[in-house]
Amino acid sequence: MGIVPLAKALELAQEYDLDLVEVAANARPPVCKLMDYGKFKYESAMKAREARKNQAHTVIKEMKLRPKIDPHDYDTKKGHVVRFLKQGDKVKITIMFRGREQSRPELGYRLLQRLATDVEDLGFVESNPKQDGRNMIMVLGPHKKKTEAMAEARQAQEARKADAKANPGKSQNVAETEGAAESEDAVETEAPAEASAEA
Repeated sequence: MGIVPLAKALELAQEYDLDLVEVAANARPPVCKLMDYGKFKYESAMKAREARKNQAHTVIKEMKLRPKIDPHDYDTKKGHVVRFLKQGDKVKITIMFRGREQSRPELGYRLLQRLATDVEDLGFVESNPKQDGRNMIMVLGPHKKKTEAMAEARQAQEARKADAKANPGKSQNVAETEGAAESEDAVETEAPAEASAEA
C-alpha cells in the first residue's frame, strides 16, 4: 500500500471494517497491517495449541523388582514395562537386594538380562546394569519415539470412534445380551436355594 499518514490508515481500516495492527514498531516508518485482529489471535492460539499437542515430554517410568520374584509377578511387571515402551517412555528397572541377597548380585544381573531379552523387540538397553548400593539399576529405551507412539495412539482412538459411529448399537447390544445371560444364570442358581429352604 505504501507510506500513508496515520489518519489515512485509520480511515482505511474503518472503511474495510478491519483493525490497524503495528507489526514492526522499530522500522522507520513503522510498518502496520490491516487485519481482523480477533481472527489473527484465534488462529495463532490454535497453532500454538496444535504445536503443544504434537510435543512430547520424555518421561522415565520406574519398575522395581526383587531377585527372587515369582514367575506370575515377573509377567505382570514385564507387562507394565511393555506398556511403557509402547507409549514411547524410558523405563528404569531397579532390582532391590535385602539382607543376604546383597552377596548374590549375579541373580539380579541375570533377571535384568532376561527382562531385556523379553522386551528387545520394543526397546533396547540404554544403560547397562550397574550396582548402586543395595540396588541394581538398568535403563531401557524405546525403539519408537514418543511422538510416533502418540500419533499411533491417536489414530487408534480415531479408528475406534469411527467404528462406534458406524455401528452405534453394536456395543450396546452385546452388553445387553451379556447382562441378560447373567440374569438368567442368577435365576437358575437362586431356584434350587428356594427349593431347599422349603424342604
